[in-house]
Amino acid sequence: MSNKLLALFALVFVLTNGYTQDLLIRNVTIIDVKNGKLISAQDVTVKSGRISSIHKTGSKTTTAKIVDGSGKFLMPGLWDMHVHFGGGDTLVQENKDLLSLYVLYGITTVRDAAADLSQYVLQWKKEIANGSLEGPSIFTSGPKIEGYKSIWVGDIEVDNSQELSKALDSLKKLKVDFIKITDNTLKPALYLEAVTEARKRGWKVSAHVPGALSLQQVSNAGLSSVEHICYMLKAGSANDENYARQIADGKLTAKDMNIAIMDHFDTSHAISVYRLLAKNGTAVVPTLSIIGTTAYLDKDDHKGDSMLRYIGPGLRNTYAWRVERAAKDTPEAVDYRHRVFERAAGLLPIIQKSGMTIIAGTDAGYLNCFVYPGLGLHKELEAMVKYGLTPAEALRASIINGPAFLGKSADYSEIKEGKIADLLLLDANPLMDITNTQKIQAVILKGNYKDRETLNKLREQIKAKASGMK
Repeated sequence: MSNKLLALFALVFVLTNGYTQDLLIRNVTIIDVKNGKLISAQDVTVKSGRISSIHKTGSKTTTAKIVDGSGKFLMPGLWDMHVHFGGGDTLVQENKDLLSLYVLYGITTVRDAAADLSQYVLQWKKEIANGSLEGPSIFTSGPKIEGYKSIWVGDIEVDNSQELSKALDSLKKLKVDFIKITDNTLKPALYLEAVTEARKRGWKVSAHVPGALSLQQVSNAGLSSVEHICYMLKAGSANDENYARQIADGKLTAKDMNIAIMDHFDTSHAISVYRLLAKNGTAVVPTLSIIGTTAYLDKDDHKGDSMLRYIGPGLRNTYAWRVERAAKDTPEAVDYRHRVFERAAGLLPIIQKSGMTIIAGTDAGYLNCFVYPGLGLHKELEAMVKYGLTPAEALRASIINGPAFLGKSADYSEIKEGKIADLLLLDANPLMDITNTQKIQAVILKGNYKDRETLNKLREQIKAKASGMK
């Protein structure tokens, strides 16, 4: 084969796989996230976008690019397991630009939990996978399942078993990675049927939990993950199924149920319910970021957030919905917001001890005010530690539990030979201080090395692009 032809093949390989050369990170300390330990003085070699070897420092190499990892810490890239791309066709580009923001902050994979831009998200997913677009790997639910006249746009609305079956057929054709269900107008019985039927077809199912159903009911039906920790309050009363029936009959509101449960929270009963969910394989994605941010808008209106400079004006405008709604709350309603958040966030340690899987996700994206794509995941990890997890447990929620939920542990979750080289090179140890995840020296995305200088340039490009939009 001629040298010219070999060069052409190499160029095609680079363009379609998103990396430029082999890499050696020399004398670096590896973060063993699974065991919460450090492995010092390691040479890590990356070839063809995967980790090819790991040896004690001093190994010989002919790799083209050598990075001095002395005093640095190497860990797998972060996963944000609850994000949204949405806001309508006029905001497609602003949403697409968020991909660079995720990369800037070392978020190498995101799980899109539905909105109204699914056709674009599915295309971005393909382009990122084949290397023609740079961004975090995307896993998506496509459009979520809802009832008729839902307040959410872009849903597949169903009202009976036949429509549900057709909805699942359409999602299969889209080749979605999991199913998302919410409960704005979906009938409780059809909700349970949707969970069961989606699981029969081989999907994991993420969902909100209707007030008219208990955690036990949705978990027994096969729910894979509860999205948002506030729903976990339902386990704090032995009357939870009775409360659910009263809500179904219109005799009780979800707010009144929460107040009753919080006033007489039964920790022993909650633990028993969480153990049942753990046994059933039902995880929780707390999304402390969005719940905490909206709960305390009365304390911080975020108007001075520097991160707003990196968000397009159209997406910033979508924040108004939650901000304006919160501004109308009475003092009693504001106190209720605070109380629900603090009580729910405080459940983290007992959920962890119950054996339930906790998965890190932020709810970043359109509508969800001031939870910024990229930075939001770091803030989520901080909140997890603040409310009772260890730094290692918080890291596992993102780096290990994220891939495991989607059945991708074989390619991700640890620094090991053969794994995809989505990595972060840090200046400090996050096992000691979780905020050290933000001290990023380099992002390695499928083997493509981006040093601090490159990331700084990317930051300025993102800011300039956002500020230039009208």
